[in-house]
Amino acid sequence: MLIAILTDIHANREALTACLAHAKERHAQRYAFLGDLVGYGADPAWVVDTVRQHVERGAFAVQGNHDVGVVQGASKNMNPQAREVVEWTRAQLDETQLQFLDKLPLTQESGNCLFVHATAAEPKSWEYITGTLEAIKSMHATKCRITFCGHVHEPALYNLSPTGKVSSFVPTGDSSIPLGTQRRWLVLPGSVGQPRDGNPAACYALFDDTSNELVYFRVPYDYETTAAKIRKAGLPQSIGNRLEHGR
Repeated sequence: MLIAILTDIHANREALTACLAHAKERHAQRYAFLGDLVGYGADPAWVVDTVRQHVERGAFAVQGNHDVGVVQGASKNMNPQAREVVEWTRAQLDETQLQFLDKLPLTQESGNCLFVHATAAEPKSWEYITGTLEAIKSMHATKCRITFCGHVHEPALYNLSPTGKVSSFVPTGDSSIPLGTQRRWLVLPGSVGQPRDGNPAACYALFDDTSNELVYFRVPYDYETTAAKIRKAGLPQSIGNRLEHGR
């Protein structure tokens, strides 16, 4: 089965629309959404409804830290900008949409695959996987051979050999990568709605669980429209500006 892996949408309607269309053209049969559906962007209600419709048709979906933040409301420890975004986002969602976010699980499993927003080691700690130490900790925390996670907004791929040797690299788009069955793998597909690796194009991945092949994609989208929506909504202008540079 060909599974589209999407994470960190962050209420970016244009980016999600582009990625879903791209995945459909490549005959994706199932979808996995790895959290942070909301936050930053101007279309939280549309994104939540779109993901919910996919879940009703059998998609996987897990909870991210921004989803939790919006459900719980702004905390005293948040900086003013984060508080502003949380409060604005929460006001755009109805009770049904908030309940959907609240009831999302922290992890889901399917066969040899684990889906989680941050780390399999402590999913609710929201730890960032920024290097091999965090990756090893996460891979050792699950019996699943392949872990898919987001949170860091940059694409990367880690693997752990049977002898304990770990390696990593930053994948290039559109090239097929065989995920050998003798190794454990940790897949970071990058962010759909707010890439932070210097490339403004949306990121997602396709995984074939029959052939064990993985492909990373970069999908151009109309980020100027997204940024204009953010400014029109009265959200911090810096959030829209960073979309142009992918930072």
